[in-house]
Amino acid sequence: MTSSVQIRRVDPFDTAEHDLWWQAYAEAKRADMGENALIWTLEESRAEMQQRSATTERRTYVAVRDGSVVGGGSLALPLKDNLHSAALGVTVPPAHRRQGVGTALLAHIEAEAAASGRTTLRAETAWPASAPEDGTGEPGIEFARTHGYTLALGDLQNRLTLPVDPAVIDALSAQAPARGYDIRSWIGPVPDEFVAEWAALDAILDTEAPTGELDIEAASADVDDYRADEAMQAAQGRTSFGTVALAPDGRIAAYTQIVVSGDDGNAYQWGTLVRREDRGHRLGLRVKLENLRMLQRHSPDTPRIYTYNAESNEHMLAVNTRLGFEATGRLGELQKRLG
Repeated sequence: MTSSVQIRRVDPFDTAEHDLWWQAYAEAKRADMGENALIWTLEESRAEMQQRSATTERRTYVAVRDGSVVGGGSLALPLKDNLHSAALGVTVPPAHRRQGVGTALLAHIEAEAAASGRTTLRAETAWPASAPEDGTGEPGIEFARTHGYTLALGDLQNRLTLPVDPAVIDALSAQAPARGYDIRSWIGPVPDEFVAEWAALDAILDTEAPTGELDIEAASADVDDYRADEAMQAAQGRTSFGTVALAPDGRIAAYTQIVVSGDDGNAYQWGTLVRREDRGHRLGLRVKLENLRMLQRHSPDTPRIYTYNAESNEHMLAVNTRLGFEATGRLGELQKRLG
């Protein structure tokens, strides 16, 4: 007879406990996605959990059976926007699946979200590109569906192997001349002259991009909060590469950001957005090209870039295809409403 599971919250400053949580998380992710599992490294996750954030309360949990950790979970509660929602995560290594571990974790975390007044629960699960588009048969999404979660938005995970031939970058740049716009690039924190506009664009990224059935609103655009996030990235050993296109009036018309992990060495494409009034000039392509050019010049050993885009975002997927990205997986953004 299988013994019962106990759920306990992790103290992020308890090194041993956090390490056990991370091991369960990483093992589960690798089992589902293999070499294309995108996993925050141990030290990156530790820095995030130890940060005293003004925008998000983060919690992690472990499931324990017979004295051993058999699964992990997470809860993120926005504190300045989307106060109706919570982001949940449940990760169970294959050896402990189908034994009630995930169900116990999910029930505990859902109860904590409800106790915090949240009515919309969000979660994510990934599966290989070779699997069915809707994830049928894949453990993560089948588990989620069993517990009342629906697929609100489907994303493609894409990978670009580096380096890209500079001649290819030049040829694509010629097709996106960005006439009348000034291109500026940098490494590290966003310059003071741009940070307010950058933060404002970054805050609306999730609502300007396709949202499917997701119940979300634009995020807070406070500059101090953005600087705090940059400080956390520095603590994680990450390096940011940023590029903007400036309109004739000096305002940011488009922005893009790539972040390189100091631990796993990979690069991750974060936000790319063009202001509505400046769309139609291929600025998204141009800023991504200039950022890629800078990345290859200053970080030549970076082996690959990963990115996610909504499957319905045909424009950005077309940009990525022209750059040479190839699909390596899918990500399901899941949602459940309480009550």
